[in-house]
Amino acid sequence: MFYPGKALFRSLSAAFVLALFVSHGVLAEEKPALSLEETVGLKSASSALMSPNGDAIAYLLSVPRTLYEDKDGSSYRQLHVVTTEGVSRPYFSGKVSVSHVAWSPDGNSLLFTAKRDPAADFADIYRMPLNGGEAEVIYKAKTSIKSIHPSPDGKTIAFRASEPKPKETKQLKEKGFKAIVYEESDPLVHVWLLDVESGEAVAQDLAGSVSNVVWAPGGDSYAVAMAPTPMIDDEYMMSDIFVVSASDAKIRNQMGSIGKLGAFAWSPNGEQIAWIGAVDMHDPSEGRLYTASSTGGERVELLPAHQGHVDDFYWNGNDSITWLGSRGVWTETGRAVLDDIREAGDAPDSGPIVRSIDARPGQQAAAAIADSPEHPPEVYLLQQGAEPKRLTNSNPILAERRLAQQEVVTFTARDGMELEMMVVHPFEKTRGGSPLIMVIHGGPEAHYSNGWNTAYSRPAQTLAGQGYLLAFPNYRGSTGRGVEFSKLSQHAYGEAEFNDIVDAKMHLVEAGLADVDRTGITGGSYGGYASMWAASALTEHFAASVAFVGISDQISKFGTTNIPKEMFNVHARAWPWDDWMWMLERSPIYYAGQVKTPLLIMHGADDPRVHPAQSLEMYRHVKVRTDTPVRLVWYPGEGHGNSKTAARYDYALRLERWMNHFLKEDGEELPPYEIDHAARLNSENDE
Repeated sequence: MFYPGKALFRSLSAAFVLALFVSHGVLAEEKPALSLEETVGLKSASSALMSPNGDAIAYLLSVPRTLYEDKDGSSYRQLHVVTTEGVSRPYFSGKVSVSHVAWSPDGNSLLFTAKRDPAADFADIYRMPLNGGEAEVIYKAKTSIKSIHPSPDGKTIAFRASEPKPKETKQLKEKGFKAIVYEESDPLVHVWLLDVESGEAVAQDLAGSVSNVVWAPGGDSYAVAMAPTPMIDDEYMMSDIFVVSASDAKIRNQMGSIGKLGAFAWSPNGEQIAWIGAVDMHDPSEGRLYTASSTGGERVELLPAHQGHVDDFYWNGNDSITWLGSRGVWTETGRAVLDDIREAGDAPDSGPIVRSIDARPGQQAAAAIADSPEHPPEVYLLQQGAEPKRLTNSNPILAERRLAQQEVVTFTARDGMELEMMVVHPFEKTRGGSPLIMVIHGGPEAHYSNGWNTAYSRPAQTLAGQGYLLAFPNYRGSTGRGVEFSKLSQHAYGEAEFNDIVDAKMHLVEAGLADVDRTGITGGSYGGYASMWAASALTEHFAASVAFVGISDQISKFGTTNIPKEMFNVHARAWPWDDWMWMLERSPIYYAGQVKTPLLIMHGADDPRVHPAQSLEMYRHVKVRTDTPVRLVWYPGEGHGNSKTAARYDYALRLERWMNHFLKEDGEELPPYEIDHAARLNSENDE
């Protein structure tokens, strides 16, 4: 549903908006734009947890590695604590990797998993006093620990992990015995109960693989999200909530969740369990808020007909829940009362984009992670009736950089449907329209919000400083507008969903903002599919394309992905053998012979979700069947998206070069394939 008149700029003509922007730019202090190096180096907060007494918030701070200085790897993750007054200090910092955090029930210490020794195989469980002192190891991990959950009395810690491998495994591997039995050899994830005093941990005998654990308030039982196997496809589509006795691991109740499953939590008295789930097996994304008796009974939806998606929640008391939701390009919070069920109120139209919330029953404030067009995710304090209060400032460099204006724009698709997109304006207007880059989100069960939309794979602020206009459309099939809207792209690959992208482009062209002949497109996963489709089936509309971990062949994608059940239930709604030709005609390789759009393809070499062969197929088809510039770049050790700092930077450099070469420099041949990292390394060493 479209909400007219909510955003300031929606009622203004594009020309007037641009005039406001340009006049503001003349008066603004001239500062440089964010560089690619700075973009890749931005820090971000996550996992904000309110303390039991409500006066402090623990959070993780992601700190990217220093380019050309640190060894290769993902960002460091540090443990910090900030008071509700905004005083933040590190608790476990430096070149560390903290994975999971929890408060002790008394609030006097923090529990977390971390690897202090880079040579260690696994992260151990630590306990650190809040008032100072060294972190102590309370459990030496024998396998990868996936989460920790202290019991209400603090005497037991439940954690999720698979069984340790036999000690001979490493020796045999060194001698060449490395065979992998695909899927069958993946171990179940168990619940382990660790006795804090003795340090002994015992695996619970549950018939499935566990993806989440939540203790009941009394500590006599816990609830788990469990699927039949550890396959990600089963976790996505076959998980349910089970209530388990803590004393004997017997299942007391199965809640009966259907389809995709999100977070869940017990009511303070233990009589109810609330969860974020799906309407049915074909709902693309968990986003409905349900509750049911913890001993069994029908589920009740607390926000019927909600034209958005619920993202997070917490119990206020036994009869009410505070929820966080995405609606349009904004986020909202509200309160649901169990015995007075009502629809959500008016749609939001402002505020930071809140990504998560956390509080204990009875607390008057909540911890949150939120971002805005001016900054990446930070820790916020949310209080009833007050504006969200930002507590942390992890990137002071942003005050020294000029940030491009970001605007919510509504446009009309060719069939009359009203859609939204985020537009990031260039620093300076270009006569005849600026070069445009369309940035397409994945999923498609995802969406863009009016928050921080710059990252290594979409360096919007850097490119805006170079004169680019960037558009982030929420095409049909996106989340944030209810279940019905999110289903519009099912069994409709490459149809109206991608025509929406062209219609978004033409809206900006007709408004005089974009150059019709200098439009590029990029995106990852389903956005990579859109980028390949744009370069092939829609090639006349795009002058450059950069496709990341994208889909090129819907038939072979089914046979190589680790999510075939999800692909059938919430995307294709058909098996390939139901109609081979339909599936082929929804594949970019089918149109590869007509590609005129220069195409850069990049992919993690270890991607289990969209197999790297998808990128290889598209590259080979375009290279053999056309004379159009095409290039394929692998990233060894990376999966469905780059996690390591160096690989992220390399990706950003190649994206920037490709767009500049074909959209600004009128390039006709391939640009150089090398990035002179050696010169940059030597420059760093000289300094």
